[in-house]
Amino acid sequence: MTSEGGRVVGTPRAPGPESGRKDGRTARRPPVPRLPARPEVGVLLGALAVLVFFLIAAPSVRQGGSMATVLYPSSTIGIMALPVALLMIGGEFDLSSGVAVITSALTASSFGQAKKIFASSFGVGGVQVKITVVWWLVYAALATWLLLRTRYGNGVFAVGGSQDSARAVGVPVGFTTITLFMLVGFGAWFVGMHNLFSFDTVQSGEGVGNELIYIAAAVIGGCLLTGGQGSAIGPLFGAFMFGMVNQGIVYAGWNPDWFKAFLGVMLLGAVLINLWVQRTATGGNR
Repeated sequence: MTSEGGRVVGTPRAPGPESGRKDGRTARRPPVPRLPARPEVGVLLGALAVLVFFLIAAPSVRQGGSMATVLYPSSTIGIMALPVALLMIGGEFDLSSGVAVITSALTASSFGQAKKIFASSFGVGGVQVKITVVWWLVYAALATWLLLRTRYGNGVFAVGGSQDSARAVGVPVGFTTITLFMLVGFGAWFVGMHNLFSFDTVQSGEGVGNELIYIAAAVIGGCLLTGGQGSAIGPLFGAFMFGMVNQGIVYAGWNPDWFKAFLGVMLLGAVLINLWVQRTATGGNR
């Protein structure tokens, strides 16, 4: 220690062996070990496993027309699962999303131009594919960009993690929450228009219970029920799993009631995978 003008000045010491250590929160990990921490990795592996299972158990699934049939319900579920997932990341639920689809269809009327947008088909290699599959992929890309590349997306994660903390750093919590509910409403309107222009008739009770399927697709896709974590790609694969199981059971000639059993197994697996992802993301400190 030396004295300069009445001040005590410490002599700098060489950094010790502990000064360069980092805990699990700040240590940089290589990309490969970091990959399993992505919320969509688990559901991607699950979707591939379900696909391979039904390719073996139901050979008719291997046909192009059968896969187009699988993608159709996947797309109608997935279009709604995307905004529901964003809302869940923001820490909220919308239990009216199922009936909102049918309600929006009941309040509209038919005309030819809208049918081309909402309920048309196009050919790919001799197979007719519904336009909803294209919209599903487009919305997934837009939602991914919104979450990962915009300030609004950062705000969604912040609000879902802690509203008080988000408000303290200047995130407009009220605006973010309201717009997330508006996105769910837009998704419900879009799927409702597809139902109307595709079938020309709508039953008022058709949407009851569908909100649980949308939420389940988001949870299977890696969105935490507590908010603050998730992605848009995960629910895309989650919706595909629903469509694959729903149609695969039919192609395999099994009792359709088995769909509920598969749903329960998928949800249980999603919860376990979410716990594993959380542990991996925090370096096993939880």
